[in-house]
Amino acid sequence: MNPVANDDLEAPTEEPPAEPLTQYIQRLNQRVRAFDRRHPLLWDLHFTGFWVMAALIDYTSGGWRNITHNPDTPGWLLLVLSLGLSAPLLRRRTHPAAILLAMAPFALVNAWTGAALQAALLQLVAVYHVALRLPLRNLWWTTALVLTPVAVSTARHGEGEWSQQIGSQLTSVVVVALIGVTVRTRQNYTEALEDRARRLETERDQQAQLATAAERARIAREMHDIIGHNLSVITGLADGGKYATTKSPERAAQALDAIGTTSRQAMSELRRLLDVLRDDETGPHPAELTPQPTLTDLEHLINGVRAAGLPVHTTVEGRADLPAGRQLTVYRVIQEALTNTLKHAGPDTTAEITLVYGDQGAVTATITDTGTRTGTAGTDTPADGRGLPGMRERTALYGGTLEAGPRPRPEQGWRVHLHLPEETPQ
Repeated sequence: MNPVANDDLEAPTEEPPAEPLTQYIQRLNQRVRAFDRRHPLLWDLHFTGFWVMAALIDYTSGGWRNITHNPDTPGWLLLVLSLGLSAPLLRRRTHPAAILLAMAPFALVNAWTGAALQAALLQLVAVYHVALRLPLRNLWWTTALVLTPVAVSTARHGEGEWSQQIGSQLTSVVVVALIGVTVRTRQNYTEALEDRARRLETERDQQAQLATAAERARIAREMHDIIGHNLSVITGLADGGKYATTKSPERAAQALDAIGTTSRQAMSELRRLLDVLRDDETGPHPAELTPQPTLTDLEHLINGVRAAGLPVHTTVEGRADLPAGRQLTVYRVIQEALTNTLKHAGPDTTAEITLVYGDQGAVTATITDTGTRTGTAGTDTPADGRGLPGMRERTALYGGTLEAGPRPRPEQGWRVHLHLPEETPQ
């Protein structure tokens, strides 16, 4: 067997690219911070224990004698000073100012006796947390508090110049404070970004909920207009056909034909509306091509109402030159008004529609009837709770006004008045 062929059959294995060092360090840092947030006391105990152990090692090993001004300092005092300068670090994150004040007496005794324990430098840890967590004005008294033991040691033991001793300690305090302020600024910036991201996510969810609610309201409005009107027409035709069966069979047959036509029309409109809700665009009526009623369909609407037994008289003034959205609003308002008349006005009712077209999309529509309403049908809110609110929602989209209520006495009936103002130029 050819060994080269065997090598060709083996697919080469590619090793995944190595993770960049910066990403590894960042991920490790995030893990450490997350652990610290979950177990803050455990981390504080380890941190404090480390420095307490270092201070005790300096005391027990005699390393402090290399820089001390007083080699004869009692051992018990050295132990007390070592613990007093290191143990308070346990509360450094929650009470940095308090632990700095607690360490101050031990630092003063350390300077006065000349022990010069290096554990006094742990005051800088408290200074860092003051700069990180407290108002920055606290740095003034903090600096003075840390420099006081240095001044006492220089004055009492007289080693080195004042400017050298004070300047060295002041530089250390300034560097530590700047580190704390830098970390604090970075944390504030990160928290601001996270808060902004949370607020943007909340606003996005709210916008999605509002859009969903608006779409549901629009669908409910369209369903109400389509089904409510056509069912009212069918009901009127069925009632008329029932009375005509014995006296005029021909009229009954005409009523049945009209019922069939109206039913098919309602099904067609409902099917087009449901096609808009489909997730895909492969249906017979994509959303952007779905037709909506316009004022040219008004005559067909009125003929259907007349066939249901409601005489309607129309008056038109001006020229109908409206955008499609305004035409749909006017159509739906007239449709709803006539539907309510069919449902609630009672027998021997007549209706009148007056349309007045103005300039730049302005239009006024007045629909009146002569019927009598009783119960909830005679109030401003219809029994189904959607008719008038739906008309007002449509009107509000174009900054218009809608009035609906009983006609003023001595006239009888109901009046719906719609006014859409002129279009505002963009």
